[in-house]
Amino acid sequence: MEILGSVPPDPGQAPPRRAVAYEGVWRFTAKTEEAAVPQARHAVRDLLRNQRVPVGDDVLQSLLLIVSELVTNAVKHAALLSPEIAVEVSIGRAWVRVAVEDNHPYRPKALVADQGQTGGRGLLLVKAVADEVGGSYDVEHTASGGKVVWAALPLVPTSPPRRP
Repeated sequence: MEILGSVPPDPGQAPPRRAVAYEGVWRFTAKTEEAAVPQARHAVRDLLRNQRVPVGDDVLQSLLLIVSELVTNAVKHAALLSPEIAVEVSIGRAWVRVAVEDNHPYRPKALVADQGQTGGRGLLLVKAVADEVGGSYDVEHTASGGKVVWAALPLVPTSPPRRP
């Protein structure tokens, strides 16, 4: 994993606040193959532990599910045009954001699949999980013609998890 540099503050703005120890941005790459799914999930979990990010277990499990879904989607749908994906983890004082970037231009949408289908609900699940804890998700195009699919979650849920 490599730590990315930060942008210097704008001289016209207030002095920057002091960062907490766990804040930062980390990015790693993986081949677009099935083994990337558990590798990414374990790398994100280990990063959060090593940085001592104060994330609750519910949010951590939600985040790891999202990582699995986003990497799985890239492996299933982008491998032909993107032999490698990038996973970026950005951690702020009160939130964590995971993003998966690939070189495929197709912009996926959260679809409701038919009852008979066994797949096709990945982004719907990502959206539901993010919404449940007060987070958000989106898909953006990259300058190189690919895309980044990301989800940001608060370290502490803004609403209690719903239980069946």
